[in-house]
Amino acid sequence: MKYICLTMLLILGINFSYSQTVRGVVSDASGMPIAGANVIVKGTNSGVVTDIDGKYIINVGPKGTLVFSYVGYNSITINVNNQTTINAILEEGVSLNEVLLVGSRSPKRTATDTAVPVDVIDVANIASTTGKVEVNEILQYAAPSFNASKQSGSDGADHIVPASLRGLGPDQTLVLINGKRRHQSSLVNVFGTRGRGNSGTDLNAIPATAIKRIEVLRDGASAQYGSDAIAGVINIVLKDNTDGFSGGVTYGAFSTAIGEGWEEATGETLYNVEGKNRLDGKDKSFDGATVKIDANYGVPLNNIGGFINFTTEFLTRENTLRPGFSWRKGYGSAGVDGFNFMINSSLPINDNTEVYAFGGRNYRDTNAYAFSRDSFDNGDNRSVPSLYPDGFTPRITSNITDVSVSVGVKHEMENGWNVDFNNTFGKNNFHYFIKGSNNASMKDASPTDFNAGGHFLSQNTTGIDFNKYLDDVAAGLSLAFGMEYRTENFGIFSGEVPSYALYDEYGVPYTNPDFQEVATDDNGDNLLGGSQGFPGYSPANEVDRNRTNYGIYFDSELNISDDFMLAAAVRYEDYSDFGTTINGKLASRLKLGDNLTLRGSISTGFRAPSLAQLYYNLIFTNIVAGRSIPSLLSANNSTVTKAFGIGQLNEEKAFNSSIGFTFKKGSFTATIDAYAISVDNRIILTDNFTDQAILGPLNVEAAQFFANGVDTKTTGVDIVLNYDTQIGNNGKINVAVIGNFNDLKIEEIHNGNLNEFTFFGPFSQAYLKAAAPDYKFGLNLGYSYSKFDAMISLTQFSEVTIQDFQWVDTPATTQAEADALFPVATDIYEASMTVDLSLGYQLTDKLKFSLGANNLFNTYPTPQFDGWTDQGGLADSVQMGSDGTYVFGRINFNL
Repeated sequence: MKYICLTMLLILGINFSYSQTVRGVVSDASGMPIAGANVIVKGTNSGVVTDIDGKYIINVGPKGTLVFSYVGYNSITINVNNQTTINAILEEGVSLNEVLLVGSRSPKRTATDTAVPVDVIDVANIASTTGKVEVNEILQYAAPSFNASKQSGSDGADHIVPASLRGLGPDQTLVLINGKRRHQSSLVNVFGTRGRGNSGTDLNAIPATAIKRIEVLRDGASAQYGSDAIAGVINIVLKDNTDGFSGGVTYGAFSTAIGEGWEEATGETLYNVEGKNRLDGKDKSFDGATVKIDANYGVPLNNIGGFINFTTEFLTRENTLRPGFSWRKGYGSAGVDGFNFMINSSLPINDNTEVYAFGGRNYRDTNAYAFSRDSFDNGDNRSVPSLYPDGFTPRITSNITDVSVSVGVKHEMENGWNVDFNNTFGKNNFHYFIKGSNNASMKDASPTDFNAGGHFLSQNTTGIDFNKYLDDVAAGLSLAFGMEYRTENFGIFSGEVPSYALYDEYGVPYTNPDFQEVATDDNGDNLLGGSQGFPGYSPANEVDRNRTNYGIYFDSELNISDDFMLAAAVRYEDYSDFGTTINGKLASRLKLGDNLTLRGSISTGFRAPSLAQLYYNLIFTNIVAGRSIPSLLSANNSTVTKAFGIGQLNEEKAFNSSIGFTFKKGSFTATIDAYAISVDNRIILTDNFTDQAILGPLNVEAAQFFANGVDTKTTGVDIVLNYDTQIGNNGKINVAVIGNFNDLKIEEIHNGNLNEFTFFGPFSQAYLKAAAPDYKFGLNLGYSYSKFDAMISLTQFSEVTIQDFQWVDTPATTQAEADALFPVATDIYEASMTVDLSLGYQLTDKLKFSLGANNLFNTYPTPQFDGWTDQGGLADSVQMGSDGTYVFGRINFNL
C-alpha cells in the first residue's frame, strides 16, 4: 500500500506548502455580524465557524481561497493573495447549495422549508473522510429509513445490493441524477435475498467521488415524478466544482476474528473460523482487502458559469469468508474489480440559455461463491469425480456494465417561463460466467468454466418541463408542468450450450425423450445438466421485449402568505402494455413563528410491473433447506403460469400520508415526520408450487411465479436532529441524530383458490416484513480543531426475526401441518449496535490523512447454529452485515 500512495504522490506532484493565519469578520449588508457562518478553505475539509461577534481565525495557504456561507445568504468566494485580514459581507438570498431539485419544483425551497421530508446528505465530505467506499454504504448510515443489506449465496444479488426506503421494495424508490430519471438494473432479485421479486436501481454503479450531495425525498411522489416513486425519490446531484484536481487513495480490510466456540456450538466442522480452514486454503487475519483510487477534475468553460467536471474511480475488493458448514464453504461477501467514469458539464450560451450534459460508464467484474457440492463418494452426483474428487464450490462471476448519457437545454423565455428540454438514455448489461464448476451430465467431458448468458435493460426518456415563479400572486406562486415519453427494452440472451443443456449417455444434448436416455451415474441415477452454481440461460429463455409510456403532469405551490403554503400535483400516465393511471398529491406547510413549521401531505401512487417481472424466466437448481431442487421460474405470460392459476400482472397502487414538523433555531434543526403507506396488489415472488402433472414434462420439481400477491400497510416515524457549535476560534462540534421506527403489516394475501402456504407462506411473509428493522437509530458526532478532525457514529439496529425455510413434499395447508411434516426454527437476531470511528489530520493545504474503523468493536449478528439460514451461513442478510470490523486509511489530495 505504501508504494501505491508514494507513486500517486509522485505522479500528481503534490506541493507541500506552508500556511498562514487569516482573520476577519463576517457580516450582513447592514453591517451586523453573523454568528455561526461557515468559513472553509476551498477544495478541502478545513474550516471554522464565526463566533458570536462574527469573527473567525483560520489557517490557509497564501494562494488559497476562502468560501463564506450561511443559511439564508448567498455564498461568496475570496482569494487570499497573501492577505492576513479578510472581512466578508453576505447578502440575503437562497444559496444555490440549499436549493432542492427534488420534492419541490419551486426555485426558493430549502430542506427545512418543504412540505415533505427531504434529507440533504453531504456525500462529498463523507466519502472523503470515512472508509465507506460505495453509495449504499454511505446512505445506510446517513439516511434514517434507507436500508441496504449485502447478500451472500443469492446469485445476482451478491453483485448488485438491493436497497430500499421505509421497508418497501427496491423498485418502489425512484432514482434521479441531477433531477433526471436513472435506469434500473436488469437483475431480478430471486434467490434468498431482500427485495425478492423486485428490480431496483444499482446505486453503487455511481461513483461516490462524483457526487456533490444526495437528496432523499421520504414521501410518495408518483404524482410528481411517475412510476416507482411510491416510497420516495433519491436525487443524486453531481459535482460542478471548477477548482482543479483532487482525489484520494483508500486502503482497508476486514478482520477475520470472530471469537472461539463456534464449532462446539454447532457440533460440526466449520470452515473459515478465525481466518483458518478457509476455502481458499490460506490462513488470514484480515480479508476483503479493498483499494479505492479516485480523482476529480473540474475546469471552467467560460466566464459566465460554464464548467466541465470529470470523475474517475478504481475499486478492487477481495472476497470475505465467514463461518459456514461443509455445504456452504464460501459464505461471505462478493469480490469486485470495478472502474467508473463520470462527466458533468454545463455551457451557458448567454444569460438566458444553457446547454448541459452528464453521464458515464461503470464496469464491474464480480466474484461470489455459490453453495458447495460434496464429492461423488459422499453421495453427491452433482460432482464429476475426475474433475473434483473432493467436491467443489462453484463461483458465480459476472461482468456488469452500466452506461448513461443525458443531454438537455435550459432556456428562460421573455415572459419569465423557464423551459428544460432533455433526453436521457441508460442501459444495464449483466453477463454471467460460472467458474470452478461442471455439467454433471457431461461427465469427464465437462468444461469447468461456462459462459452462462445474461440479461439487459435499456431505458430512454425524453421530457420537456416548464416552470415559473410569480412573485406578485399572493406571497408567491410556483407553477410547473411538462410531459415525458419513455421507452424500455428488456432482454435475456443465452449462454453456451454446456451451461444449460442436459446430455444423454453419448454426450449429446438431451432433446428427444423418445429416442434418448439421460446420462446416469454408476448407481443408475440421472445426472443433472447445466453448470452447477448457476445454470445458463438457454435459447428457450431468450426474451427481447419493449414497451412505451408517456406522462403529463402539473405541479404548483402557492404561498398564501409568508407562513402558509399549499401544494398540489397531478399526473397522467399511459402504458402500452397495461393501460392508464392518474395520481394526485396535496401538501401543505404552516409556519408557527420564526422557528416551528408544521407540514403534511397525502398522495396516491403507482408502480407499473417491470418488464423483468413480466418476462423473466429460468430453469435452475434451487437450494432449499439443504436440498437441491430443480426449479422453474415461469414468465408471467407463459402457459405454465396460467395453468397454475396465476393471473396477469397489474400495477401496484398506493396511498401515502405524512404529517410532521420542522424546528430551526440558530444552529439547531429538527425534523420529525410520521408516515403511513398502503400498497395494494404488491408484486411478489411466490413460494414453490409442486404439481408434477404440470411440471413433470419440464423435468423440474417446483415452480415459482410473479404475482400481485399481497396488500401491505407500512407505518413509521423518521427523526432527524442536527446541531453545530463553535469551540474557540478554530474548533467546531457537530451532533446529528437520525432515527426511524418502521412497521410493515400484511393486510391481505391474494391467493384466490390457491393454497396460501404454497402461494406466499410464513417464510416469505417473514422475509417481506424484515426488509427494514423495526427501528434504526444513529448518533453521529463530529469534532474539528484547526487541522484535526474526528467523527464517531453509533448505529443501533432493532431485533429482527426470520423463519427458516420449510420444504414440504406433501403440500401443507396450515402452519401446523407444515411444522409436523418438516419442523423448523425461527432465527432471532438480537438488537445490536455498531460503532464507526474516523480520525483525520490536514498535513498541508494540499494533503490530508484519515484512518479509522467501521464496526470498531467487531459486532456480528446473532449466530444461528442450526445452519438453516437462507444464505447458508450462520446468519441471514441483516442490515448490520456479517463481515465484522473494517479498518482503513485514506490520503486526500488537491491541486
